[in-house]
Amino acid sequence: MTSAELEEAAAVFGGVRPRLFGIAYRMLGSAAEAEDLVQDVWLRWQTTDRSKVSNPAAYLATAITRLAINAMQSARVRRETYIGPWLPEPVDTSADPYLGAEHNEALEFAVLLILERLSPTERAAYILREAFDYPYGQIAEIIGSTEPATRQLVSRARKRLVAERRNPVTGPEQRELLSAFVTAARSGDLAALEKLLADDAISYSDGGGAVRASRFPVVGLERVAKYHKAFADRFWTGADVELATANGQAVAILRRDGIAFAMCTVTASPNGINQVLWLLNPSKLTTFNPTAA
Repeated sequence: MTSAELEEAAAVFGGVRPRLFGIAYRMLGSAAEAEDLVQDVWLRWQTTDRSKVSNPAAYLATAITRLAINAMQSARVRRETYIGPWLPEPVDTSADPYLGAEHNEALEFAVLLILERLSPTERAAYILREAFDYPYGQIAEIIGSTEPATRQLVSRARKRLVAERRNPVTGPEQRELLSAFVTAARSGDLAALEKLLADDAISYSDGGGAVRASRFPVVGLERVAKYHKAFADRFWTGADVELATANGQAVAILRRDGIAFAMCTVTASPNGINQVLWLLNPSKLTTFNPTAA
């Protein structure tokens, strides 16, 4: 390949790269794994006979989606042996809130957790339709299905999201609730915690076996409140807290001596905080460089 040909290939690839990353991240819930797939597609693109590719964007989107479907299948096997709850790896959406998508869809932590329960093909069809607005016919070609079957896949995924996702509060309300939760948890104020939580609140802690963290979700208003009160004294000692943005929502970054050791966010509905998500796995925190809110 000549230098001119390589430059042309890089220019074409660079134009669609944000979309490729956006598709892969929504499929895998991991920025690191998504980046690996993007690099894989780039290597393949360099060796492809590009003169025979009439629509490079469609070709590359098909390549990343099919790789992501395969990667999702192997990722599920790995997550079966993951120590404790698994949470998506955060991404900084402050610079690019859509991560290459037409719509800010399938980025919130709560949505990504629900998508984990879909089949890889069903997840791909939903993401391509709802986040990137691909026509059904093109989605069918990408995933190797028929258009009627693709419509059914997207419809089932939508129904799953509607059934399992609470009506979310607005962004400013979520940020306010997160700030209030951090204040209450840091001081161990049981009454304040109980006031903020929904009756069926659940707390997840993703330590991945690398740090000390609860290996089982904590369920119920009273248990979640008492759980956070119990470790208030030792956990927050020496911690600096900064509000930032990840996955299109407010998060709290906890640091000691300038090094992030935890990220917390909440999912809330008009009934209160439904989910408290604690990301403690160092490997997921080291790749995340949030912009302060």
